Amino acid sequence: MLDGLDDEQLAAVTAPRGPVCVLAGAGTGKTRTITRRIAHLIDTGHVAPGQVLAVTFTARAAGEMRTRLRGLGVGGVQARTFHAAAMRQLRYFWPRVIGGEPWQLIEGKLRAVGQAANRLRLSTEGTTLRDLAGEIEWAKASLITAEAYPTAARGRDLPLPAEQVAAVYAGYEELKNRAQVLDFDDLLIHVAAALEDDAGVAQEFRDQYRCFVVDEYQDVTPLQQRVLDAWVGDRDDLTVVGDPNQTIYTFAGATSKHLLDFPRRFPEATVVRLHRDYRSTPQVVSVANTLIGGARNRPAGSRTPLAGQLPPGPDPGFAEWDDEPAEAAAAAAKIRRMVADGTPASEIAVLFRINAQSEVYEKALTEAGVPYQVRGGERFFQRPEIRRAMSTIRTSQAAGPLVDTVRAVLAPIGLTPEPPGGAAQRAQWESLLAVVELAEELVAVEPEADLRRFAGELQVRADAAHPPTVQGVTLASLHAAKGLEWDVVFLVGLADGTLPIQHADGDETAIDEERRLLYVGVTRARRVLHLSWALTRQPGGPRRRRRSRFLHALIPDHHPASRVADDSGRGPAKPRCRVCGAPLIGTDAALLRRCTDCPSDVDVELLERLRLWRSSEAAQQQVPAFVVLTDSTLTAIAEQRPSDRAALVAIPGIGARKIDRYGQAVLGLVSDD
Repeated sequence: MLDGLDDEQLAAVTAPRGPVCVLAGAGTGKTRTITRRIAHLIDTGHVAPGQVLAVTFTARAAGEMRTRLRGLGVGGVQARTFHAAAMRQLRYFWPRVIGGEPWQLIEGKLRAVGQAANRLRLSTEGTTLRDLAGEIEWAKASLITAEAYPTAARGRDLPLPAEQVAAVYAGYEELKNRAQVLDFDDLLIHVAAALEDDAGVAQEFRDQYRCFVVDEYQDVTPLQQRVLDAWVGDRDDLTVVGDPNQTIYTFAGATSKHLLDFPRRFPEATVVRLHRDYRSTPQVVSVANTLIGGARNRPAGSRTPLAGQLPPGPDPGFAEWDDEPAEAAAAAAKIRRMVADGTPASEIAVLFRINAQSEVYEKALTEAGVPYQVRGGERFFQRPEIRRAMSTIRTSQAAGPLVDTVRAVLAPIGLTPEPPGGAAQRAQWESLLAVVELAEELVAVEPEADLRRFAGELQVRADAAHPPTVQGVTLASLHAAKGLEWDVVFLVGLADGTLPIQHADGDETAIDEERRLLYVGVTRARRVLHLSWALTRQPGGPRRRRRSRFLHALIPDHHPASRVADDSGRGPAKPRCRVCGAPLIGTDAALLRRCTDCPSDVDVELLERLRLWRSSEAAQQQVPAFVVLTDSTLTAIAEQRPSDRAALVAIPGIGARKIDRYGQAVLGLVSDD
């Protein structure tokens, strides 16, 4: 049972009964560790199998836990999701706590949400209802009532004004209670209330379960924490496992606060950090460490770097493409070669930020003859909004320039000039925008194409994208990829505005979550990792995009992909060295505006003043010095000696936020000369 464990895993497995917090980085063997801890506690007589309740967040993970325990000769442990455990307990205690027949569980809340919205004469469009349902789920998971919602929801991306969402929320709860039905959140609410309010129920439950294990603890919501507190009571036989660097569901109410505050809540807790990565090659691990190390507000409990334990593998690949079809075609060609050389298609994944990005990869893989499956979402042409768009285009009699006509035809079904609020509405909008981009692609090769021709083109694409279902390459969003791993991972579409997503700009907390999302993607790769981006959506379009800001520290300076994009006359000229005139290669060269091996004219005294000022700022903010300004940026300032805000902001690395925060101080230091 203890064979093959590393020192940290062994410490977690053999820790005495009581509070244990395992901070487990990606690929460090957390499932192995917690299942062996459960088995060890049972084997040493500390607890009986039936007295252990282990909870996690997906049925797949719970099933994996049960399988591992059976492999260790342990049966009888309850390993379930939070909701499955709550449902079982509520059914058992219902006659005593509430009486009568248990209320039925509704499979989904859209119908009741729609009824509540209709009574208020609000939109009952499918995407609006999905966004309203999402807001109700967030509020209930966050222990926020309908009355408190308008205040609590300030700053959230809402489908309707907060007061209207709150009214729908209140109406939904009223309808549900009248019909005597429960939703999934109610399972948790009622179980917590039963244990909190009925001492007899609490005592019976706590006599049954004496040892608790929580996996993926960084994703616990306030409601789930309330249930856990009710389960545990005043005891402390609790083991929690999680990784704050993989917190990617805060939009749904999840918070890593409970994981990071665990040692404060239980000062006597055993805290173990698992940092040896057995999943990925050292090259992949290095990218992951560098990426997450750039997060601005990284708590202390998340700063232990991973240490790769596998033999070396290939260096990660980076590639910049002129447009998305070229990026997708290149990925498909690489995948076809890998499959031909013996890599199983099921061991390859293409991961992207939003589901609307899948269509171009579905098409490229189909053309390359590579089987694929879309995980966590429907194939592009199976999505309801796309089927509706195709039907609308097919039956429309509108005429005129194709792209403008398509925009006009799709406007009534949700293609507004600007992206709407609410995640579901925005996802539909992005899918409809992708249809417009297909029209742009057709016009590029057939300038005279009309709506009828475009309808035929869409049908051809839809038919080609529906091969028989087979095991193949996985296409998935980064959220859907959580908890999975593949030998080969392609991270695609890594352009600013997509990752980080555009609506995260201006919100440092949201930007950090976007960084963690990319970190999750990187750590899905065992052996081969490719990262790519495109400068425009369609061939011939203006090359206005730039690679994701998260990639700047990852690409080697002399890698071809580190070059500043060339607009070929359609935009600003490519930056050149101010000393020798050669094109600039690498982020450091771009910052300094000279080749890194060209002579430096740095003002040494100014550079020293800047460093002293930065140290003081970092100490006041309690952040690493590079978070204020990097060494390369300081050197660029000391070389170029900007005399005003315009000259300072022209230095790469000095954006609007930093110019507002530090501009006056930096210019003051420069003017001291």
